[in-house]
Amino acid sequence: MKRVLTIAGSDSGGGAGIQADLKTFSSLGVYGMSAITSITAQNTVGVQGIHDLPPEFVALQIDSVISDIGVDAAKTGMLSSSAIIDVVASKVKKYKIPNLVIDPVMYAKSGDPLLRPDARDTLINKLLPLSTLITPNISEAEFLSGIKIKGIEDMKKAGKKIKKRVGADVLVKGGHLRGKAVDILYTDGEFFIFESERIDTKNTHGTGCTYSAAIASELAKGYSLYDAVKSAKVFITDAIKNSIEIGKGKGPTNPIASLYRDTEKYRTLIEMESVIEKLKEAKIGILIPEVQSNMAVALSDAKGFDDVMAIPCRIIKYGNDIITVSRPNFGVSRHIASIVLTAIKFDPTKKAVMNIKYSPEIISACKKLNLKIGSFNRKDEPKKLKAKEGSSLEWGTEKAISESGFVPDIIYDTGDIGKEPIVRVIAENPEELSKKVISIKEYLIKK
Repeated sequence: MKRVLTIAGSDSGGGAGIQADLKTFSSLGVYGMSAITSITAQNTVGVQGIHDLPPEFVALQIDSVISDIGVDAAKTGMLSSSAIIDVVASKVKKYKIPNLVIDPVMYAKSGDPLLRPDARDTLINKLLPLSTLITPNISEAEFLSGIKIKGIEDMKKAGKKIKKRVGADVLVKGGHLRGKAVDILYTDGEFFIFESERIDTKNTHGTGCTYSAAIASELAKGYSLYDAVKSAKVFITDAIKNSIEIGKGKGPTNPIASLYRDTEKYRTLIEMESVIEKLKEAKIGILIPEVQSNMAVALSDAKGFDDVMAIPCRIIKYGNDIITVSRPNFGVSRHIASIVLTAIKFDPTKKAVMNIKYSPEIISACKKLNLKIGSFNRKDEPKKLKAKEGSSLEWGTEKAISESGFVPDIIYDTGDIGKEPIVRVIAENPEELSKKVISIKEYLIKK
């Protein structure tokens, strides 16, 4: 496993600094190590206090990890004093630390200063020349280059001037400019533009830390600088897209979003397969409609059909039994997915749905079981929506929920020309969903 060291400050709020770096390292499959330079008392609102560790103790941390574990890449973050920068520079030289990425942190996202004015010259003259890549944001690039940046051409000029000044390659980050999020890499006399959508969120705390940590991770794996930045750009965009709404101010990005997502995908698969076996054992064939059935479960951050797991080829009636011919997968049923995606817009906890057959007896059973019931009439659907493939269920689900004032356990319709009447059972998770479905079947049998 490749080893990556972060030399940076600690963020007590967990959104930036070494906390963000170590999350990024784990998410990208490298072994993370840390040398803490400063301890901060901060949260999403601002920085309440900074306590620098003694430079000799910063040096001891670097000696400890490199002398024993070694290092394939490193990144720096908050280096608040000249003395700390001096000692970091000396250790970079001593150990010939490869793939050094420097995030020239000067201010926190809240605007609080993190680099003392008297330390800036030390950073420029002693540490930046030792780096593989420098990753300044717009304000940092303006300071390092002396150029006022208003657009891409200014970013290029600034990158070129910084390169000439310190000798290291430069990635000027354009996140603070308007329009698409454009970053410009200047290396080997060429400019490379990395562009991504701009995510509409205030929760960008830790963006610079996460981005530079991702680049260092990819460099440690042996990727070229261009490929490392390209991969890291995709990573940071995803981290921002899945940022965390927490605290009263600017929340953090989410560098472990992909780990959460992969874990949740696996857990959802296991839960669905377990529930399908329970439904098979319960012999719920009498509840399967002529168009067959399906079950869908949405991820907690589901934004589209690819974030909803369902059963390819549906759940098929076989007498009183049911059969499936494939394991659950994501993005395989737009119809059933549209129901759950609509439900979670109103209540994010209602992530599971299954369609069963309609009959007055089934609706009566649902009422006897104290399930909350909503409905819609397909004949009320606007003609424009009827003509649009896949929009009917979204419209019907939204209508039933809006009229109920909540997400019901049951949403049914009595059909239309060419449309079979259907009941949709909605729940928070697959286990709860199966219990509702099985209880309906058992009530019908007892009756």
